[in-house]
Amino acid sequence: MTVAVDVPEQESWFHRNQQRIAPWLFLTPGLLFFSVYVIIPLFESINLSFYEWDGLGAAEYVGFRNYEDLYWEWVDRDAFYISLKNNLIWLVMYLLAIPAGLFIALFLNQTVWGIRLYKSLFFFPFVISQVVVGLVFTWFYDPTFGLLNEFLDLFGLGPLNVLGDERFVTYGIIFAGLWPQTAYCMILYLTGLNAVDPEQIEAGRLDGAKSWRMLWHIILPQLRPATFIAFVVTIIGALRSFDLISIMTQGGPFGSSRVLAYYMFEVALSEYGFRMGYGAAIAVILFLIMLCFIAYFLWSMYREEKGH
Repeated sequence: MTVAVDVPEQESWFHRNQQRIAPWLFLTPGLLFFSVYVIIPLFESINLSFYEWDGLGAAEYVGFRNYEDLYWEWVDRDAFYISLKNNLIWLVMYLLAIPAGLFIALFLNQTVWGIRLYKSLFFFPFVISQVVVGLVFTWFYDPTFGLLNEFLDLFGLGPLNVLGDERFVTYGIIFAGLWPQTAYCMILYLTGLNAVDPEQIEAGRLDGAKSWRMLWHIILPQLRPATFIAFVVTIIGALRSFDLISIMTQGGPFGSSRVLAYYMFEVALSEYGFRMGYGAAIAVILFLIMLCFIAYFLWSMYREEKGH
């Protein structure tokens, strides 16, 4: 008499490694799109910056000549110098959106009558197009019928042509950009405030922490992830600013409101002569500036996490 013995079925390699493979299967479409639309164009831009090309004919290898031309524009305080200087002004002033967004979020994170209406009003700038923002502030700054000059007339001042004056134009555009950027930072902080541990707040109250001490020692440490995202997004937004400048001034007056992104567009695709390689060199410089700032914040976050 023979006895049947059940032999366990051999598992396939896929079943044995299913938990390790599954995340990569989900990530693959995103990584593919990121590679095609970000990584590959990035290296193509770096490669193009070593060529002189008008977009139609054969590209001529010129080595570092495009970067040398940028250097001499910097030395002579020409267009590249003005664009880079304006980008640094954008960077410094745009960071005001982060504390402004935080304090608005703290104000809106309350249970009082009508708070949903207030949230909608503060959220509104984030959902409208940058083109609309640019047009609204162009009318706001208009020296003949703009609300700014109507307000200045009450004090016997003005008229002030913000977008037509080289001294004020960059700051006027930045102020327009701060409107939606502050709303975005507010949303990030509102989301972060929902994750704040109420037990820590209660413990802080029992220890006598109030107002600024509560904010600095208990709430802000728990908002580090939101603060990090706000810094990165704000820095990227400041350095790649293009829409508002294109709508409000087109780089004027006399090129005084140019930034690197708009100058890159001018030299590569505008009436300046289709210098694709030169425009790519500007793009590489802009990318390196962004990379330095973002790498610094990533390193800071990593050190803080490692310290804890």
